[in-house]
Amino acid sequence: MTPRPIPPTATNNSALSEASPQPKRDWSDLFPDQDYRFYMGLKQGDPAKFFAPTHEYEDAVAERRQWLADGSERYAAVFKDGIPLLAEARALAEQWQTMPEFLPPSSDNPSSGWDDLLTLGRNWETDFLVLKVEGHETPRLVAGCVCFPSSWNLEEKMGKRVDFIHEAVPGLNSSVGRSISTFLNKLRPDIAWLRANWGLAATGERNMHPDRGLPRLKSPLTLDEVWLRVEDQALVALPENNGVLFGIRLTTHPLREVIQHPEAKAGLSRALRTMPPAVMEYKGLSAARESLITMLA
Repeated sequence: MTPRPIPPTATNNSALSEASPQPKRDWSDLFPDQDYRFYMGLKQGDPAKFFAPTHEYEDAVAERRQWLADGSERYAAVFKDGIPLLAEARALAEQWQTMPEFLPPSSDNPSSGWDDLLTLGRNWETDFLVLKVEGHETPRLVAGCVCFPSSWNLEEKMGKRVDFIHEAVPGLNSSVGRSISTFLNKLRPDIAWLRANWGLAATGERNMHPDRGLPRLKSPLTLDEVWLRVEDQALVALPENNGVLFGIRLTTHPLREVIQHPEAKAGLSRALRTMPPAVMEYKGLSAARESLITMLA
């Protein structure tokens, strides 16, 4: 696939024309010196900075636009109760100056939910999900645009509550499920709560939608056949409509380059050696476990 170029007007806004440099990764945060476990690991951050373009903006957005043009229903969805939340998210995007200046104003027509969804999906570098908070219930997924999924399908998650979505991850709900639900129901506005997640893949492609049938990791392996996928995530309150904006910024890194950092190599090695078999299977690593541990020894 050859990504289509972004029109020159897509960077009219000065905030978009000067991409932020990629921050230096703290590998000890991503791969702490401890046995594998689920933990939230949240830190406060600036939402405008998280959603701002980086040096990968042009390539990422060109690819996002192509996937959405080829099959928007596979990568984007919105339910009726997600429409006002999307309008609020778009207003924040413009307030943060992370959107091009030439965009038309958001429509007051209720049917414009799809317009706002695709406007954000085509112009933000990040994937995003929108959750509806309903009393003390676990928030529910009501909208999203995910062009770079890590082997999961947005269509299957729509309308589901967060605890149901997390049920597919062995041990996650029992470990931190209650903490996640409590936290999402108490988010304060104007703050991004940041965390990171990682996985390993047999390709450096961003879009690993299961329908694409991309190769999976299996032994025997060489270093040049393994890529690290890092999802930097941000949780931001949408207070006007009782919702949560969940941003996902994906980067991919050749494992050969990653393990040049001693902290990354040691932490990843320990995580793989102590990861429960069910989690290893969920992450698609079971067939490659021995090769991965050997090459990181």
